[in-house]
Amino acid sequence: MTPTPWADPEPQPGDFDADLATIDPRFVGAHRGNPDAKVRIVVSIEGEDARRLQRLSSARGEKPTELIAELLREADKPAG
Repeated sequence: MTPTPWADPEPQPGDFDADLATIDPRFVGAHRGNPDAKVRIVVSIEGEDARRLQRLSSARGEKPTELIAELLREADKPAG
C-alpha cells in the first residue's frame, strides 16, 4: 500500500513540498503572531473519570482545569 499524505494520519517531512512549491509567493505572507495568544484545548471526560476529576480537584480546592494543567506539568518533568 502506497502512503498518501492526504489520508495518512501522520504526514511526514517533505510530503507537501511539491504542493508548496507551486504557490505563487505573492500569496504567501508571514505573520509574527501574538505573544499573548492562548490555545484552548477541549477535553471530554465522562463517567467515573469525570467524577474522579471533580472529586480530586474539589479536594485540592482547585478547578478541574487547574488540576489537569498541574498533571501535565508534572508529567512533562524529567524522571529522576
